Amino acid sequence: MTTNQKIVKVFLTARVKQLVAAVLSVMFGISMYVFMNSFMDGVNTFQTDITFSAMSHIKIYNELKGDPREIITSNKADELVLVSNAKNIRYTEGIKNIDEIKEGLKDISQITGIAAQLNQNVFIRNGVSKISANLSGIETQEENKVFGTAENIVQGNLYELDKRNDGVVLGTGLAEIIGVNLNDNITIQTSDGVSKVFKVVGTIETGAASLDRSRALVNIDVARQLLNKNKSYATELMIDVDEYKNAIGIAKNIQPLTKYKVEPWQEGNAQMDSGELLRNIIAIATSLTILIVAGFGIYNIMTMTVNEKIKEIAILNAMGFNSKDIIEIFLLQSIFIGFLGGVAGLVFGNIISRIIDNTPFQLGLLDSLPMNYNPKDYALAFLFGLIITFIAGYLPALRASKLDPVDTLRG
Repeated sequence: MTTNQKIVKVFLTARVKQLVAAVLSVMFGISMYVFMNSFMDGVNTFQTDITFSAMSHIKIYNELKGDPREIITSNKADELVLVSNAKNIRYTEGIKNIDEIKEGLKDISQITGIAAQLNQNVFIRNGVSKISANLSGIETQEENKVFGTAENIVQGNLYELDKRNDGVVLGTGLAEIIGVNLNDNITIQTSDGVSKVFKVVGTIETGAASLDRSRALVNIDVARQLLNKNKSYATELMIDVDEYKNAIGIAKNIQPLTKYKVEPWQEGNAQMDSGELLRNIIAIATSLTILIVAGFGIYNIMTMTVNEKIKEIAILNAMGFNSKDIIEIFLLQSIFIGFLGGVAGLVFGNIISRIIDNTPFQLGLLDSLPMNYNPKDYALAFLFGLIITFIAGYLPALRASKLDPVDTLRG
């Protein structure tokens, strides 16, 4: 241990109460930083999971172009051309070659799942009750891989759809509206007037109320038969990627492989990305404010220490200690306080987060407040704590190094 370090030890142990107060202020700031960021990360993750329980990272579909083509052209100045109510005519609907597209996407390593869907508006009857709904023909294995659908099943079993051609899974809200339970029969009628009786083999709750009130799931082969479509037909291909924030770049790589529209989730859901960014900004701003307030506390304590140790500082100068030594002595004190308070803050912040995480809090699909334990948040909290305590200690240390020992001892 050097002489400067021994002096630091004496200064720190001389006023234990001040030391404890400074450590506690840093601990409180860092623990709140850890808690706030853990909570905001948890909220963002929960929101993302809810959103992507029904929406894919990338969607491929047959897009109807916006502007109808010019039907009649004329270059003659004296000729009148009149076209009324021009319309687009879609000669092909949906995607007719999904197997070929899937094969072409196998070489893209970022893709973790591909699920074909056949979506169609239908009518669902239960006795006299009749309601419009969205019928989704799905590939159960692939659908579960992309959306985790099986985890949202409340009653029954998703894979019953593979075992019987009259099975249907209803959203919990839709089942409640038409008044059916598990194993009840319903009639699904298409816009072409084709009807078929199905048995309810499950109910699903995604957390998106509008979706749960309108969606019915059947096996995609059953949907194709009901709607008289060929075996490789689908209305959308849903793609899951390893990092959802990279969907735009991956979609650009996919587009040259198909003539159909390739749409990343950001195109239609920019508000989700903005909301996540705003929540992160609020969490960081609040946490840094708490840390800065803690820094002012350390600054005040270090300033009081300098004022109380003026004569000792003058004696040290008279003994040959230079300005760098004085700065080092007081900076070591603040860094020690920052380190001790940082470690205690990380532990205390983790304890608070886990207590909140395990406290029952029923809100929609939540059983408790969502928490994420991201090592990066802990590392940043500790780093910010050290930086702020360093700055808070440097200013009083600089002032102490400029004291004139002769004037101080005479005073």
